[in-house]
Amino acid sequence: MVRIKDIAQHEGKDVQLQGWMFNRRGSKRFVFMQIRDGSGFIQGVLNRDEVDEVLFDQIKRLPLESSVTVTGTVAADTRSKLGYELHVKDVRVIQSAQEYPIGKKEHGPDFLMQHRHLWIRSRRQHVVLRVRHSLVKAIRDYFDDRGFLLFDSPLLTANACEGTSTLFETPYFGKMAYLSQSGQLYQEAGAMAFGKTYCFGPTFRAEKSATRRHLTEFWMIEPEVAFADNDDNMDLAEDFMATVIAKILDMHGDELRDVLGRDTTALEKTAEGDFPRISYDEAIDTLQRLHSECEDPETKQHLAIEWGSDFGGRHETELTKLYDRPVQVYDWPYAVKAFYMKRSERDPRLARCVDVLAPEGYGEIIGGGQREDNLEILEAAIQHHELDPADFTWFTDLRRYGSVPHAGFGLGLERTVAWVCGLQHVRETIPFARTIDRLNP
Repeated sequence: MVRIKDIAQHEGKDVQLQGWMFNRRGSKRFVFMQIRDGSGFIQGVLNRDEVDEVLFDQIKRLPLESSVTVTGTVAADTRSKLGYELHVKDVRVIQSAQEYPIGKKEHGPDFLMQHRHLWIRSRRQHVVLRVRHSLVKAIRDYFDDRGFLLFDSPLLTANACEGTSTLFETPYFGKMAYLSQSGQLYQEAGAMAFGKTYCFGPTFRAEKSATRRHLTEFWMIEPEVAFADNDDNMDLAEDFMATVIAKILDMHGDELRDVLGRDTTALEKTAEGDFPRISYDEAIDTLQRLHSECEDPETKQHLAIEWGSDFGGRHETELTKLYDRPVQVYDWPYAVKAFYMKRSERDPRLARCVDVLAPEGYGEIIGGGQREDNLEILEAAIQHHELDPADFTWFTDLRRYGSVPHAGFGLGLERTVAWVCGLQHVRETIPFARTIDRLNP
């Protein structure tokens, strides 16, 4: 049995394919079957004069998504993006499908998400989820090739990492446990043991947010490096992003452009590296200037911002419009960042951290920074955030036994896939999205 992705090796030969008929059109003399097998798509052509007439009429009426075994000759076809088509000699129907609910007409997002288990069969979703697969592999390869150890953080935790208001709680043998918001705290322990570690897994945020950028369950890549400061961290983030995006363009550039209609100019710029770096102060000055110059009342309202505030989605969108590649915004107000961030020695109002904002309005895809390595300052921060010090004894131990400067970041996989693919919503970037209003399928 031949896979469609390997069809070029069989030009001029008879082959058998197994798959599903995802589209069909016909005339009196021909039936054109669009066949998919999970590895690709190919057109199969039935000629009434060359196949059994009963078979021809059967395939002409065969419902979409019926499963089939197709026998035919591989022929070159310059009109096809694949470069080949199949001249069909025989078709064995494994199962004649019921009427397929996803037709050629336009369907709304709610309908498509309700039928997500079927929607993932479409050509568009194939590209998106293959890009996701390739991103995962490219990310793992990047860190593995540079001596990082995969160090898995637990998903059940006793403490908060990013704030207690967004925790999912679950009973745990008479205690209360929480679904992990981030693997970062445990990566700090890993970095103190192995020097360079990363984790790659699901994280959970109980944020009641219905924006196009938010999921309640999403995947994070979180590297951590000992003997590193935030400048080293920004260097790593830039090289990481440039390397991974270059690989994705090499593997999927044509699909992004041809199937998704993605203009890849910003991705090509990203692959070059050389990301602009601006301080939070500079970003605030720019946003306030954009606010004063803005003539649209609605946009002007959303652009209003004062020093000390975190950025909203509109702020990130308008700021990134000024750049042709990701921009790194560093040295944020200490008050808006997590308790474990390193307080700036130059200006104690600031934290030594960074957000990497993707261009084209996609906003933050990386957040990270240097961690607080001073025991007394960290303990004070835990108390200031009204967290239970007993839950963090193991974490503060890392500052008692050989504390060193260290830094790291987290990249949201789904936001990155959305940006790479040019999608308007992150719900298409994961096989089965979990949002505030969707737990099924």
